[in-house]
Amino acid sequence: MPRAPDPPPPAADPAAVRTRALRKSFGGHVAVEGLDLGIDRGEVFGLLGPNGSGKTTTIRMLTGLLVPTSGEATVVGFDVRTEPERVRRNIGYMSQRFGLYDDLTVRENLRFYAAVYGLVGAERRARVAEQLDDLALSPRAEQLAGTLSGGWKQRLSLGCATSHRPALLFLDEPTAGVDPAARRQFWRIIHALAAGGTTVLVTTHYMDEAAQCGRLAFLSRGRLIALGTPEEIVAQFGRPTIEDVFVALQERDEGVAAEAASAPRVPARGTRGAPPNN
Repeated sequence: MPRAPDPPPPAADPAAVRTRALRKSFGGHVAVEGLDLGIDRGEVFGLLGPNGSGKTTTIRMLTGLLVPTSGEATVVGFDVRTEPERVRRNIGYMSQRFGLYDDLTVRENLRFYAAVYGLVGAERRARVAEQLDDLALSPRAEQLAGTLSGGWKQRLSLGCATSHRPALLFLDEPTAGVDPAARRQFWRIIHALAAGGTTVLVTTHYMDEAAQCGRLAFLSRGRLIALGTPEEIVAQFGRPTIEDVFVALQERDEGVAAEAASAPRVPARGTRGAPPNN
């Protein structure tokens, strides 16, 4: 059973996330190339980019699920390559497919995940009561999770992912398919967590959510191409909104992919049909 979060090492980098020349390749395909990134503790940080830009691979490396091909990365002071278990004990992770148990009640789900993260007895009871109150889940405490609406399920998922009070919370498109009112309330909770010292790294395709991040990093074809506040990103690309930046990048990447797919294959030199060496 996982233990409760470890305190960061005494000489830890003050950043919540630090990467240097981080790279991941799968055979001949490079998914992430030369990523240099620093995320401050207590920051709400957005990682954006079109599909295939390297976001998921980056998150999987930062959560210790994928070993980098090369480069370095630390998360809340722990090395993702040599200390992946300590990384995982100090982070929370949530996506739109977070694994709630539909046949357990709201309270039972919270109790279960608290136990998974090493909370027992009075400490677990106190933490569950606190989460029911903080997330306004008390009126639904005895309701089966499978009968909740999308917005309430995401709120419960967030509670389960933060049972152990992680120093860093990864949110991978957490509000996909959730109605606008529920998304707005969800982001109020995110900012409350950050105000309490939790670092939040979020990926999203909703640009109104991206605009609520303190800083953004844009990935394109595995490379970091922009880093800064939403206002700085807009100014850098000369576009009126973050959404315009995102659409332009997506169209560019799709165009490059289509061009590569339609390009004729040139035989390697020295093979049958190769052009003469002039």
